[in-house]
Amino acid sequence: MVQQARDLLEARQVPIYFGAVAIAAAVAVLVPGTGRLEAVINPALAFMLFVTFLQVPLADLGRAFTRWRFVAPLLAANFLAIPLLVAALTQFLPPDPLIRLGVLLVLLTPCIDYVVTFAHLGRADAKLLLAATPALLLLQMALLPIYLTLFLGDEAARLVQVGPFLHAFLWLIAMPLALAGLVQLWASRSETGTKAASALGMLPVPATALVLFVVVAAVVPQLGQAWSAVLTVLPSYMAFAFLAPFVGWGVARLAGLQGSEARGVAFSAATRNSLVVLPLALSVPGALPILPAIIVAQTLVELVSELVYVRAIQRLGTAAPA
Repeated sequence: MVQQARDLLEARQVPIYFGAVAIAAAVAVLVPGTGRLEAVINPALAFMLFVTFLQVPLADLGRAFTRWRFVAPLLAANFLAIPLLVAALTQFLPPDPLIRLGVLLVLLTPCIDYVVTFAHLGRADAKLLLAATPALLLLQMALLPIYLTLFLGDEAARLVQVGPFLHAFLWLIAMPLALAGLVQLWASRSETGTKAASALGMLPVPATALVLFVVVAAVVPQLGQAWSAVLTVLPSYMAFAFLAPFVGWGVARLAGLQGSEARGVAFSAATRNSLVVLPLALSVPGALPILPAIIVAQTLVELVSELVYVRAIQRLGTAAPA
């Protein structure tokens, strides 16, 4: 029963997310004072990240690096080829460092959660992709400060202050990750832990919808200050959504991958980690409302794109053995 409920939520996550955004926008317009929900964003994010990380097979981290035939092109696509694409797209962004930071935060970090569901729907090798998610998570957190310095230079040091950034990372990413690891360990040794982990496994989609609701409801009252910034980044997001799957597919084919494995790399290259980096964005001084608005805008573009990917990417390499 629990698995059926989880499968149903995952199959309908796109309309659930758009529904949460639409309801939040309506509430923000009709109910005064929703800007105060800003105080709820971090707790909601911490809970979402905990139940999300709980679905990541953390015990497989070591084994993920043994699957080099798949992992090497996956990492090359996400941490070499995609940053080059992002570098090209940022040339068309306005010079405002805050806007550039928001785009970089979201486009340089590969997704570790719902990409697995969409990859499965798109006939990609979701099991290999799921096994590689711990490696993707750890590497993106290690490389993100380096990328920001390369792309922004001195502006990165001014915007991404070490203290608040480290605080956000520890309490909103590292702590939920550690707690998820402890629950996974409990589940491996106890039937009660297994049941608890199974029940929590139903919550990633509702928790993500809750985060989208809270963020949108808090940001909409201030959206007038961020609307022009959102409009300037939308063309880059749409260009990324179109080009990134081909970048991932190309890297996979150059590495000799075919069929479902190559499609897995294409899905990963095109799907970003927007809500996971949101707490890092909120640690930036003056982040509200521009940074969350920019990041949520990418999420909405991506969700529409995933519906296209599920049909289009599965056709890539269908002549090859899958």
